[in-house]
Amino acid sequence: MIMRVALLGAIMAGLVGFGVVAFLSMHSRSQAAAAEHPAQSPVLVLAREVRAGSLLRTEDLGTKLLPAVDLPSGAITDAPAARHDLIGGMIRRPLAVGDMLHAEDVMRPGDHGFLAAVLKPGRRAITVGVDAITGTAGLIWPGDRVDVILTQTMDDHQVAPAERIAAETVLQNALVIAIDQLLVQGAATEGPSPQNPRTVTLEVSPREAERVQVAERIGRLSLAVRALDTPSDSGTPEAEANTLPVFAGEVSHALRGDSAPVEPAPVVLRVYQGTEEGKEFKY
Repeated sequence: MIMRVALLGAIMAGLVGFGVVAFLSMHSRSQAAAAEHPAQSPVLVLAREVRAGSLLRTEDLGTKLLPAVDLPSGAITDAPAARHDLIGGMIRRPLAVGDMLHAEDVMRPGDHGFLAAVLKPGRRAITVGVDAITGTAGLIWPGDRVDVILTQTMDDHQVAPAERIAAETVLQNALVIAIDQLLVQGAATEGPSPQNPRTVTLEVSPREAERVQVAERIGRLSLAVRALDTPSDSGTPEAEANTLPVFAGEVSHALRGDSAPVEPAPVVLRVYQGTEEGKEFKY
């Protein structure tokens, strides 16, 4: 009986020892495998070269796998939410293809000073209030170029009716940098443009900003979108002609007092010579 118990104990001890050895062996192998193939994390990198001051677009972003334990501080993990937040952000320093994006490399829309950073040196941002008509029914996008047209009505009744309403272009070829709070993003924007915009922000010179402010006090401002890649015609004879006011009389014949031309009645002259029957001459 004692021998039988001793033999059973020896068998149990052997099984336990074998299990311990097997566990240690498997654990060592898993550690070696983990060391050989560490866990990796996708991080955002540049898919193409960008300059400082550029605004990030979807095609600028790529991804790269790095060991999770070796991720640099500030690296941005690739995820849909992270990409969405970065689109339209301004790059603070030049980056080459494959360079890793860090949080401090990007100034995002909404950050303090973002709009000022987007503006070119010496330029100003001026905001114009619009409605569904003056804002071209929401069809203007950040990145478009527009002319600003002032329409005014004269209250002086001493002015001829044909000159009481006038329109003129007060600003040409201005860059749209924001629609409401949707900011410019390079040459295109992500997401839909607002359907009923209330404000349009333009990049202008200091003098142009003053012209817009005065024009807003005079009458109603409307925006006219220019054709894509239309060169600036500033200083050309065409530009000078475009800035001349258009009066109501140039648009409406009625205000000019014009009517359909009426053929004048012919002038008839009858000439009598002595007793002869008179002859008629028509002019």
